[in-house]
Amino acid sequence: MKHFLAVLFGLVATLGAAAQGLAPDALVKGVTNDVLEIVRKDKDIQAGNTRKAVELAEAKVLPHFDFAHMTRLAVGKAWRQASPAQQQALTDEFRTLLVRTYSKALTEYRNQTIDFKPVKMQPADTDVVVRTLVQQPGSKPVEIDYSLDKTDQGWKVYDIAVAAVSLVTNYRSSFAQEISAGGIDGLIGTLRTKNGSSEAAVARKQ
Repeated sequence: MKHFLAVLFGLVATLGAAAQGLAPDALVKGVTNDVLEIVRKDKDIQAGNTRKAVELAEAKVLPHFDFAHMTRLAVGKAWRQASPAQQQALTDEFRTLLVRTYSKALTEYRNQTIDFKPVKMQPADTDVVVRTLVQQPGSKPVEIDYSLDKTDQGWKVYDIAVAAVSLVTNYRSSFAQEISAGGIDGLIGTLRTKNGSSEAAVARKQ
C-alpha cells in the first residue's frame, strides 16, 4: 500500500463533460499530466498542506472513481448482508478514507514520471485495464494498473493494482476481520474513527 500512497496522484479530471467522451487510456494519460502540472506549481501542496490537497482531490479526483463499486468489492460477500443504509455509510466512509489517502500522496510528490503502456481493447469492451509504469528517482519503477468500467457517466476507476496487488483485495482482508469481530456496524465504526483521526491530524497541521 505504501507505493499506492506515493503514486495515486495520477487520476485528476480534465473538464468533466469532455472527459466523459474519452477512451480509458486517454483519460488516464490526460488527467495524469494535468495533476502533475498542478502539483509542480503548487508550493503549498509540496510543503505538506493536506487541507489544500484534500480540496484538490474533492474537486478533481472524485468524478473518476466508482466508489460504490470499489466499496462493494472491498467488503466482499458481507456486502449482501448490509442494509441499504449500511451500504451507503460504508461507501461514504470508504470514499473519505481513500480521499485522505490520495491527499497525503499529493503532498509526497517528488518528481515521479509515468510511462503508459499500450491498451488492448475492443470497441465493445466495457471493462479495461490501463497499465502504467511509475518512474521514481532513486527507486525501482512501480507498475500501477487501473481497472475501469464504462458507465453512463463515462469510464470510472473501480480498482488499482500496485505491483500486482489489488487495492480492493488488500482492503477486503482487513474489512473481513472487522466484520467478523463487530459486524457491518463495527466496520463502519472503525472507518469513522480512522477518518476522524485523519481529519483531526489535518486540522492540527493548518
